[in-house]
Amino acid sequence: MLENVSNYMSMSSGSLLVAQPRSSYIVEPSSPQWIEVLVDCPNIQELDNKEDKSYKLYTYSIPCDFKVTPGDIVSVPFGTQILRGVVIRYTYSFPDHISYNQVKNIYDVIASGFFTTTYFKLLEKVSSYYCTDLITVIKAALPPGLFTKSQRRIRLRQDNIPPGAEMFCRTAAAKILSLLQQQKDGDYSVKYIQREVTGARQGIQELTKKRWIESYLKTTRKTQAKKQKIVTLIVEQFPHDLTSKQLEFLQVLRRKGGELWLTDLLDVLETKSDSVVKALAKKECVVIKYRERLRFLENPKQKQEQNKVLTPQQNEALKIINSLENYSEILLHGVTGSGKTEVYLQAISPLLEQGKSALILVPEIALTPQLTDRFRARFGDKVYVYHSNLSKGERYDTWRQMLPGEPQVIIGTRSAIFAPLPNLGLIILDEEHDSSFKQTQVSPTYNAKTVAKWRGELENCPIIFGSATPSLESWISVKSSQYSSSNSYYLSLPERIGFRPLPPVKIVDMREELKQGNRSVFSRPLQEALRNLKEKNQQGILFINRRGYSTFVSCRSCGYVMECPDCDVSLSYHYTHEGATELLRCHYCNHTQIQPSNCPECNSPYFKFFGSGTQKVTQALKQEFPELKSLRFDSDTTRTKGSHRRLLEEFSRGEADILVGTQMLTKGLDLAQVTLVGVVSADGLLYLSDYRAAERAFQTLTQVAGRAGRGDEPGQVIIQTYSPENSVIQAVKNHDYYRFIEEELPRREELNFPPYGRLILVQLSSLDAIEVQNTAQQLGNYFHETIGLDCEILGPAPASIMRVAKRYRWQILLKFLPDARVIIPEMENWHKLCPNSVSLKIDIDPLHIN
Repeated sequence: MLENVSNYMSMSSGSLLVAQPRSSYIVEPSSPQWIEVLVDCPNIQELDNKEDKSYKLYTYSIPCDFKVTPGDIVSVPFGTQILRGVVIRYTYSFPDHISYNQVKNIYDVIASGFFTTTYFKLLEKVSSYYCTDLITVIKAALPPGLFTKSQRRIRLRQDNIPPGAEMFCRTAAAKILSLLQQQKDGDYSVKYIQREVTGARQGIQELTKKRWIESYLKTTRKTQAKKQKIVTLIVEQFPHDLTSKQLEFLQVLRRKGGELWLTDLLDVLETKSDSVVKALAKKECVVIKYRERLRFLENPKQKQEQNKVLTPQQNEALKIINSLENYSEILLHGVTGSGKTEVYLQAISPLLEQGKSALILVPEIALTPQLTDRFRARFGDKVYVYHSNLSKGERYDTWRQMLPGEPQVIIGTRSAIFAPLPNLGLIILDEEHDSSFKQTQVSPTYNAKTVAKWRGELENCPIIFGSATPSLESWISVKSSQYSSSNSYYLSLPERIGFRPLPPVKIVDMREELKQGNRSVFSRPLQEALRNLKEKNQQGILFINRRGYSTFVSCRSCGYVMECPDCDVSLSYHYTHEGATELLRCHYCNHTQIQPSNCPECNSPYFKFFGSGTQKVTQALKQEFPELKSLRFDSDTTRTKGSHRRLLEEFSRGEADILVGTQMLTKGLDLAQVTLVGVVSADGLLYLSDYRAAERAFQTLTQVAGRAGRGDEPGQVIIQTYSPENSVIQAVKNHDYYRFIEEELPRREELNFPPYGRLILVQLSSLDAIEVQNTAQQLGNYFHETIGLDCEILGPAPASIMRVAKRYRWQILLKFLPDARVIIPEMENWHKLCPNSVSLKIDIDPLHIN
């Protein structure tokens, strides 16, 4: 690890920096009492040179009572703050101009043992490839809460302030004094005061000099282990002088194995008082002590199940997977319902027996409950879940329990690719085609599929990419190297389990429905299919590509459309139930306002909503099919913790007939009673300004179609569209993946788009429209001067939605030709052209260009 990090640091400009003195503590240089720390201090004020935004190593001393090793996370004094960082290496000497007594002690050790050699190599690879500082990558990889900063705060010194003090100080100081006096505790952060008061810096200095206020450093509480009381039975024979209640407590303890958490014991006995337990401790029947209790996501117990009998195709696939011990890439291409999950389960089983672990990535948190239940039924308490919906404590404890290397199965979303499993034997990406594996919101903009390949190479373990609709990149990667490389495999599962047929797909031309007077959201074939559900005691899924009630609200008199005040998009109409407040909401910045009754432009009462969302479809169902109960499954109804599992369990128990949802219900759901899938409007997927629109439309429609007919009853799919002749629609109708790629791949190759060419998207944003435009043009000129002919430079141009959350957005697309060497110009020069008010983000291998 030390060699790797030193290589990283050798690329940084300038010499190592040393923190300023904190004490005169001196040690002999013969022992490793100094460490070099990668400190979380971007854009530090101490760096006068604005262009130098690189992260540097800082030297600190180790107090004699501290044990610190490379890889530990520590908090260190840095200027007026306490910051956190990662210990990179020991050092035995300093530069000539530094003396021993200039070095500060580290403040605290936050966590130990979080990094291994191969793990740090992975983080370095991510940092280099995605053009992101190493400390930012480390923070993205680790559980939240480990890298938090101290806060400089100001508080009143009440006893020193005379009556009418505001009269004796300047305007800024008087405003600060008034602000603090209005606060209950007379205490605010310096950042808040600076935001509220002009000239705050001089005001703080004046009040400090008068000794009316004082500043102090509030250190953030580090993430800690949770400790609870546990009750342990310590006697074989129960004393004769026990009360009936005491005897009951001891009998419960014995039945439960002699040990229980105090809270669990009280819950079992349905009491809140621990007086009985304390009495038993005095009689030396039990011992009460504190012990760490790991915080995990609570999952219901599953009935244990055995391996299922495999089909010949599954057996062949499993045989090849189990024969692989070193790094290999496997594309498991199986139609929906072909039993890919059973192949995963039986591939993992021998690994756990060998003391190895498995990592399974899924694109949506919504997929984790069903998948976790399947795996827990097979592997019991060796299965853990890791994703962003867990609490900080749950993520911290789940992470830490991986470190010792016990064999286990981790199921999670893209961030779980960084799970620190020491003995990793297999990585699986289920629904590998899904774009959710790509991080787009914050740096690093990594793709979990790419990082998985690097991790597989470092850990020397196989990777399985599973999908019914593989991404074109995966298809080309595996198929092109299948015969030239010994570590690429294409495995096919072309049939469903039990020889169940793929559901027939009926395409309904909504133009004809309109001509025949049908103004309903539902076509006549879909109406008939919905009516039949109740009679046959079956369930259905209705897919709509957008949440909310309607896509936009417009005036029929003047054409005015309600738009978000902070974004260049229309507001969506949200109406949850009868009597609820009618709201307009922006799906980009979440701006919300009440729906006006009249047009704000011309005051016309003909101010109506257009288009359909999940809320409108649900309401239409209630009106036209009151006998059918529906559940809505979208990001609005699954915000709270555990809501994904609750809704799916309600539906699987038959408490609803129809599940209405967005793209999250198209992936991996296995619901045996679903015989009908209706796509309310396929056109919202087809005509998007993105070179991947056709691929996404085919994948989404094929996947949602695959939710039907997975049980004993045959299924049917009804797709409503105004473009029935579209080639994507026709490929979906016939479940024909090969026809789709035969038509799509030549288009991509002709335009040098992935999987043939390489893309880098440079995004700029600012509150100032003119400044961001000028910066984009200067950066575009720089690219034309520095990048070779193998790269086509598109832009600069405004983003498709130019303004989001009050920020104006411009972008430049670098499109490298096939087989071209991808060279990114010096990042330092980028920053020279980019003022502080303009944010710059680099998206390597973008999946969305908007």
